[in-house]
Amino acid sequence: MNIIEAISGRRSVRRFTSRPISDGDLHTILCAGMSGPSAVNARPWSFIVVRDRDTLSRMADGNGAAAQPLKGAALGIMVLGDMTRAFERAPDYWVIDGSIAAQNMILAAHGLGIGSVWLGTWPQKEKIDAQRRLFELPESAVPHSIIAFGYPDESQKDLPARGGYEEGRVHFEKWTRKD
Repeated sequence: MNIIEAISGRRSVRRFTSRPISDGDLHTILCAGMSGPSAVNARPWSFIVVRDRDTLSRMADGNGAAAQPLKGAALGIMVLGDMTRAFERAPDYWVIDGSIAAQNMILAAHGLGIGSVWLGTWPQKEKIDAQRRLFELPESAVPHSIIAFGYPDESQKDLPARGGYEEGRVHFEKWTRKD
């Protein structure tokens, strides 16, 4: 699959089969996450990989109703900002760096035939606090997002395309109002 096909063909998958994800594919996904750019190459991310069903369920409950697909996933990966590594002059770039890592993992999984759904945590304090308690995180480790990964069940295999090019959202040389 070429990169354009991966980007345009990716869908959020919320129902998964019970098929496990191999250690090799997990390594590929994590490597993709760590291969993205970051401010001054600070690489201010860490990841918690969870396969345990009970922990996945507790993660989902801590992140709210939208995170319930995590309960049926083969695994979840929490993306964390490691504030001890954040760019000193602009530490908030960690959020962007974490987003890039998450997107790379999602695209890598798609390329491997593995479905995923991104589940936001940052900046919602109650979700951050729930994940901090669950994983006994130090203050320097800030939950960014959780990604549920698994092989799509039959009802998820032919999800319609979303998004794509929208002429009205593109401006050349200056902002122009397009009604």
